[in-house]
Amino acid sequence: MYARLTGEDIANRVDGPLLFLRRSVDVGLNEAVEVETADGGVRLGRIAALDQETVTVEMLDDTAGLRLQGTRVRFFGEPLRFDVGPGLLGRVFNGVGKPIDGGPPLAAERSLRVDGLPMKPSAREAPSEFLETGFSAIDLMNSLVRGQKLPLFSGGGLPHDRIAVDIACNARLPGARGGEDFAIVFAGIGIPHASAEFFREEMEKSGALARTLLFLNLASDSSAQRLLTPRFALTAAEYMAFEQGKHVLVILTDLTNYCEALREVSASRGEVPSRKGYPGYMYSDLATLYERAGRIRGRPGSVTQVPILTMPNDDITHPIPDLTGYITEGQIVLDRELHRRDLYPPVRLLPSLSRLMKDGTGAGLTHADHPALAAQLYAAYAQAQQTRILASVVGEEGLSETDRTYLAFGGRFEQDVLAQPDRRDIEQSMDAGWRALRGLPRNELTRLSDAQIESHLA
Repeated sequence: MYARLTGEDIANRVDGPLLFLRRSVDVGLNEAVEVETADGGVRLGRIAALDQETVTVEMLDDTAGLRLQGTRVRFFGEPLRFDVGPGLLGRVFNGVGKPIDGGPPLAAERSLRVDGLPMKPSAREAPSEFLETGFSAIDLMNSLVRGQKLPLFSGGGLPHDRIAVDIACNARLPGARGGEDFAIVFAGIGIPHASAEFFREEMEKSGALARTLLFLNLASDSSAQRLLTPRFALTAAEYMAFEQGKHVLVILTDLTNYCEALREVSASRGEVPSRKGYPGYMYSDLATLYERAGRIRGRPGSVTQVPILTMPNDDITHPIPDLTGYITEGQIVLDRELHRRDLYPPVRLLPSLSRLMKDGTGAGLTHADHPALAAQLYAAYAQAQQTRILASVVGEEGLSETDRTYLAFGGRFEQDVLAQPDRRDIEQSMDAGWRALRGLPRNELTRLSDAQIESHLA
């Protein structure tokens, strides 16, 4: 069906990424829209808001040069869909699922709604089993579990882009036959051209692109398109997980750009702002993304999420990381001081947490001694941090002999365990952890059993 817009109708206007028109047909929220301009060009959109008299359309393509005179709008009568099929891996798409790699059109097998279908709580299976990222700070100390959502909190200038690429290149599924059951969906949201090229080139160079589906939404693209990029990416992930039986790791970067677009579009609609100008429904909106991670009972696949967001002014209480922390199962926090010391990855261990680590580690999953080793390293590093504070007050000469061993342990742990030049598997990460503990007195190793001490530290 078509509704013609005319220049004389004062209710019709274009405001940034939004197109406002007088309601003359029966339409629904989130319905797909096609806008045909007077010169025959076609632009995609979706219904973002409506009332008895007005329909607000989010334009997914640029609104530059869009004129009301001679413009027609087509309503599809259904939400936006993404055509998916078996040839997804190795392809590169823009933010709304259009191939940009110069390859052939995708042979579509299914057409799925990009907003996803709700997963019934009774159908959910608890996340379990270890997923290796190649970083000791995550695998050893804050293990990622299949079906989990574990965000990474970063800050401006920190190497979260490099970490995202390294996870995409190095992540693996222990026990999978040649990686055939494992796939990566990588979505860059509102990123500069340089970052987009960096992501693509690094994955091509490492060979990881063959098992990766890449979505690239550029900073120059429409802000409304930015709101759909993670939804297209998660739709593809759900298809591969629950239709093809793969274990899919979804990396979303940068969710802060998504929230900024949400604030911009909300302000254009004239909605009442909440904290720091973000819409009051940002919590529920983020939940529609994060809650698409998980496992379905009776199906072999899983969707695991590592969303990456930059904290404005490194403020972990900012609404974006604050709301994210309520929805997800932990966080990995990057540290600016470690980055200044050229330690990579600069993970700040003490505020980092994986709430589901216990469900993916231990005997039959990683190693029987893994949980105890992680607990001992965490306790010793916490003590080392307290000793550093004490040393800053009384000086190292005022410390006890035990305090000096903790001070040495802190530096050794950061240099040899948290920081790493190359990828490590879980066995190599555990070996590094045992080596770091060897300088501590035996009576300080209260989280380890005598058998574990004899086996690894004697």
